[in-house]
Amino acid sequence: MASNPIQLSSSAANKISQLILEEMNPDLKFRVYIIGGGCSGFQYGFAFEEDQTDGDTVMEAHGVEVMVDPMSFPYLIGSTVDYLEDLQGSRFVVSNPNAKSTCGCGSSFAI
Repeated sequence: MASNPIQLSSSAANKISQLILEEMNPDLKFRVYIIGGGCSGFQYGFAFEEDQTDGDTVMEAHGVEVMVDPMSFPYLIGSTVDYLEDLQGSRFVVSNPNAKSTCGCGSSFAI
């Protein structure tokens, strides 16, 4: 997995696999993307989709396919997607070395 520009923790991969099984659709892939907004300027987004679009980068990690669109890709290089369950709830989080600052909730960042 070290060759992937975006890493996926085993915890995230296990949760993604579980969610795909619950949907009973083995064609689903996990999309990670960046959108404008949030308290720090950009936000991370996650979705399950069957089809990739032109320009998507598709990676495989722990048996899970991850898709990233060409606009989001440069902002996510070197990042790790993890899945956390704690007092704030359960959620996917991104550890991004490209982020200059993040907000307190960790769901938005600035470059």
